[in-house]
Amino acid sequence: MKKALLTLAGFDPTSGAGASLDLKVFNHLGYYGLAVLTSITVQDSRRVYDYLTLPPRLVLQQYSKLRSDFRLAGIKVGMVGNRRLFRAIEQILDESRGLPVVVDPVFRSSSGHWLLERQYLRGYLETIRGKISLLTPNLEEASLLLDKKIDSPEKMAEAAKRLSELASAPCLVKGGHLREKAVDVLYDGHRVFRFRKRKLPVEVHGTGCFLSSALLCFLVDGYSLPVACRKASALLHRRLLSPLQISRRALFDL
Repeated sequence: MKKALLTLAGFDPTSGAGASLDLKVFNHLGYYGLAVLTSITVQDSRRVYDYLTLPPRLVLQQYSKLRSDFRLAGIKVGMVGNRRLFRAIEQILDESRGLPVVVDPVFRSSSGHWLLERQYLRGYLETIRGKISLLTPNLEEASLLLDKKIDSPEKMAEAAKRLSELASAPCLVKGGHLREKAVDVLYDGHRVFRFRKRKLPVEVHGTGCFLSSALLCFLVDGYSLPVACRKASALLHRRLLSPLQISRRALFDL
């Protein structure tokens, strides 16, 4: 029987990122996907133009009805959208202790649109502190959280350690946007692991969502954190080799 995974994320109408991509990845890797929407975006495959964050009451109602009907095996948290949802997210995580939880912090779209007020980023860390299995910021998100430029594998390792301390959880800093190489850096609380890949001359919408969703699947499969990170990173790399050219920007074909 299939296990059910839940994503708490924004709705991307292109299905190239957010909850709609998470559901595709869950299904691709053999899980039944459920979604609690935090926000609705206005966007195409290239940029976000606007968004609306749903009321906390509605987010909690979505979750409670799903939780009463399904036995969840894991949770992924993506775009929150507004600090008003912090308490709702905290309540959901408190009620889900013991489950694998992967948090992909989404603060700005790839086109530069802010998706969470900058002054509340540290409050975001307090909301998830000690309640998650893994934090997966990219270079920009790690830089914003630490208020310093993260632009090399060495700085990524230090950032992963510092963010792990702040979130009381392991941290994977994603380095797909490094200039000359592609490397993800994991700090699991004890050791640093580096996952190197060949830099590909392609830009695909939703890479962070894809990686974090795949990671959750592999953790629920029972793989250790370093192995789950390696498998998710390798799967993402393979999918980047043959993106779907159906819009003006490449999307994942699943």
